[in-house]
Amino acid sequence: MFRSLKLPPILGSLVCSALMLAACSGPSAPQQQGGNVPENNGFLNIYSARHYDSDQEIYDAFEERTGIRVRARESGAAQLLETMKAEGDASPADVILASDAGTLWRFEDAGLTQEVHSQVLDAAIPPHLRDPDGHWFGLAKRYRTIVYDKSAVDPSEVDEFMDLATDRFDDNICARSSSNIYNLSLMSEIIERYGSEAAADWAEGVVGNFAIDPAGGDTDQIRAVAAGACQVALANHYYWVRLATSGASSDREAADATALSFASAGDGAHVNVTAGAVAAHAPNREHAVAFLEFLASPEGQAMLVSQTKEYPVVAGVPLPEGLMKIPEDLKQSDLSLDVLGRNQVEAQQIYDRAGWP
Repeated sequence: MFRSLKLPPILGSLVCSALMLAACSGPSAPQQQGGNVPENNGFLNIYSARHYDSDQEIYDAFEERTGIRVRARESGAAQLLETMKAEGDASPADVILASDAGTLWRFEDAGLTQEVHSQVLDAAIPPHLRDPDGHWFGLAKRYRTIVYDKSAVDPSEVDEFMDLATDRFDDNICARSSSNIYNLSLMSEIIERYGSEAAADWAEGVVGNFAIDPAGGDTDQIRAVAAGACQVALANHYYWVRLATSGASSDREAADATALSFASAGDGAHVNVTAGAVAAHAPNREHAVAFLEFLASPEGQAMLVSQTKEYPVVAGVPLPEGLMKIPEDLKQSDLSLDVLGRNQVEAQQIYDRAGWP
């Protein structure tokens, strides 16, 4: 079910500004007559795999500025994908929001997205963080990191993901399932950087170093390291940040006992994105483009990352509370993120052959 939001009348000048942005990428937006904007200036249907209270604030802000009523449908990415396949060209979806470039690639591969050419989005988002053909745009950055026990591991021992396959970490690694999209994307970059054979050797080495069988999510892996079940684990950076900024003392203690290594996946720290796309059969295409452009604005960026603790993709946007600054000398991967999708099938095959559940 869509969640429909109520909107009071707003000033026409604000609407015109937003719709002018949308005009850069799609059909001309309807012109408003007079100085006042009607309460209902059209609709925007969002299919979102995100589940954060702060997203409601984003929808409210967009409505207030444009008069466009937002209706959001939230579910898991796999469920949304199957729903859109079943809906076909009758799908009401205008915008798709999902975590991980590999996930958006799945929608693109299924023919559920369309090309967008927007001067606003192209100027705001670095080329490697968006689809080369404009099928999706990275809106917030996340890093796949190595979480390590500060009392047992020297930071120099976890500079690279390849370090995890060495004898140093025998019986000392925790990880979640290989089918998790974050692990698939990591493997996809390793394949691209090192080649399939080296990637397979890495997977086998990590599996041989497991302390316990893969289970749970990223937060569970961090807690396992803090509890001494293993010395290192794979986790996205924001899970650790949320523990460090939690109101629960047990969460903060888990973060305090551990640290993050923004490890290299071959040529810099592994970068991924929360991303958005315009649906292939979007009935409100111009509104969809305007919404993505809003998310790429300084205001939209700040709201997007406030609760998730991801990094803005737009330079100069303040970081959310508790999020550490990335060291200026940290080399970050500039791999085109469409690779993370294209290599997914091979990534899963490598994991399966290695015995990574």
